[in-house]
Amino acid sequence: MNMNYALAVDIGASSGRHIVGWLEEDKIQTKEVYRFPNGVTEQDGHLVWDMDALLGYVKTGIAEARKQFPEIASLSIDTWGVDYVLMKGDREVMPVYAYRDSRTEAVIPEVHEKLPFPELYRRTGCQFQPFNSLYQLYDDKCRGRLESVTDFLMIPEYLLYKLCGVKAKEFTNATTTGMVNARTGEFDAEIIEALGYPGRLFPRLSQPGTVIGQYEGIPCVLCATHDTGSAVEGIPMEGSEPYISSGTWSLLGVKTPGPITDPASEKANYSNEGGVGYNRYQKNIMGMWLVNELKRELCPDMAFPEIVKAAEESNCSVLVDANAPEFLAPKSMKAAFDAATKGRLKTTGDYFRCAYCSLAVSYREALEELERNTGRAYKRLYIVGGGAKNTFLNRLTEEATGKEVIALPIEATALGNLKIQMEVTK
Repeated sequence: MNMNYALAVDIGASSGRHIVGWLEEDKIQTKEVYRFPNGVTEQDGHLVWDMDALLGYVKTGIAEARKQFPEIASLSIDTWGVDYVLMKGDREVMPVYAYRDSRTEAVIPEVHEKLPFPELYRRTGCQFQPFNSLYQLYDDKCRGRLESVTDFLMIPEYLLYKLCGVKAKEFTNATTTGMVNARTGEFDAEIIEALGYPGRLFPRLSQPGTVIGQYEGIPCVLCATHDTGSAVEGIPMEGSEPYISSGTWSLLGVKTPGPITDPASEKANYSNEGGVGYNRYQKNIMGMWLVNELKRELCPDMAFPEIVKAAEESNCSVLVDANAPEFLAPKSMKAAFDAATKGRLKTTGDYFRCAYCSLAVSYREALEELERNTGRAYKRLYIVGGGAKNTFLNRLTEEATGKEVIALPIEATALGNLKIQMEVTK
């Protein structure tokens, strides 16, 4: 039987994977063929991405995929949003800063002097995050990094360019920048002009499903290159129910026909991001970052099942605000928890129980806002991604929210990536 094999390269902030998919009896089957590490590095006091290493891993994984599946019909890449590579023709402007770097703190007030945030939100529906590309680019401008720049390519756009030689701007990832007009679905020229960015950096956007070139004979397709956009495509849900894409971050939201940019949504810091034929009304809240950083510091050799058992056995009832700024990029996550709890956490289990319970409460609060702002009550909550495997957190979430939690420990992002490719190549 001739199979139509597609290759999804799904890269997160801590790891990446190459997954080959094919259809059998109308269901996508998958096989992971390569996995690699990822993470920020420190350079001159800033947090940056090692793009040479990332590109090397991407190419190595493609070669490994071809060893196992010689006839690959297409490939695509998705990653986290907001971060980008500046280009001068075919030359990169280094370094490539990571979103957790604090470089935007000084420029945010200046951006908001030129464009108050309520006006930005009314135009874009993009939630405030200090690392939005809008602010990162303003720091670049202030330091002269935009001079002679011809392109800014989001991370997956850059990797695809290095594979196929074509620079394309993809819609779903562009909506994470804070510069796409919620009504037109294109970059907002008035925002760009007000902030003094070169107009040449903002061409028309391409939609998921566009074939942009080839890499060694394999067609390169734009999936929903923002990983959450692909993840939502990969969730096998009935109708429109809330979802959490649970990884380093928790992306909680629901599909809506169009953007919701009213003052209540702005106050709740909900974002409107591009989907495949729909809007994603969602909120970027804390996720497994808390747990992963605690593990790294407190018990790097302890397996997650042991960690969950210790959390379950703890009697700790202390909570923290999981979304507080002090947890975003602390030098010590333990110290951040100690400060927030006034030293009331005693055992390893206490730290993790506090983290898991605090995450569940933050999910409840975000869901309550979601229901108020959409005017709908929901019965179910779908959870996908790495966090879906944590039955303890799922139970806490069900108890906190009162929703039926449907946990799908599937590679939803890769499935969505593959689904979009298969629509093109079928």
